[in-house]
Amino acid sequence: MTKKKENSIILSQERIAEGIYSMWLKTEAAAEAKPGQFISMYTNEGSKLLPRPISICEIDRTRGALRVVYRVTGSGTGTELFSRMKDGDIVPVIGPLGNGFPLERAEGKRAFLIGGGIGVPPILELAKQLECGKKQIIMGYRDQETFLKEEFEQNGDVYISTEDGSVGTKGNVMDAIRENNLEAEVIYACGPTPMLRALKAYAEEKEIECWLSLEERMACGIGACLACVCKTKEKDHHSNVNNRRICKDGPVFLSTEVEI
Repeated sequence: MTKKKENSIILSQERIAEGIYSMWLKTEAAAEAKPGQFISMYTNEGSKLLPRPISICEIDRTRGALRVVYRVTGSGTGTELFSRMKDGDIVPVIGPLGNGFPLERAEGKRAFLIGGGIGVPPILELAKQLECGKKQIIMGYRDQETFLKEEFEQNGDVYISTEDGSVGTKGNVMDAIRENNLEAEVIYACGPTPMLRALKAYAEEKEIECWLSLEERMACGIGACLACVCKTKEKDHHSNVNNRRICKDGPVFLSTEVEI
């Protein structure tokens, strides 16, 4: 079903780390949203016609609200314009979009929930909703600004890696897995491509089911423009070539189905 643009209202916004902002939006999209999905957010700046895809961090169905946590990518960008907005301001949005994480695949299993960089926020709602045998949350940050750490600690066993070694394991999420001798039967992950590529190889080596949320620049956000594609083993019925649209067919894919 085609999603319609709606005017959402900012309930609150705060800066939670250097260049990282948290925003709660009153939106109809909260009624259907699932962990791993995203919304397309429009600025109120006429020169910026395309929306910005932002992953859903938390879902509050009682309030009819969604939380997004995003990074400002530069001066004058859409995300920088969002960061200037205040409580009560209107943000046009479309959503929820994408397919989300398959929660049922973790039932009774030891699970890794892995986020890296700005791929950390969409793992939070997953951590809140996932029911599994053992929940191991592994987060990768640049430095000591471990945003959302307290929220994650309320929802599972948390392991942290930082590039500079200021918190947890020095290195990346794979280093944290090895240092803590962690094991899993299913993996859910979102983050930069090098991290996802390493997890895909690790999962194949260990024969672990692995679900990856791919990050990619998007234009339309609804699958029409083919700007955000990834290579796959199977032909896409829409384009008849070996690719899939990340915004429409993803952003979550089984690791064995995609090439990254």
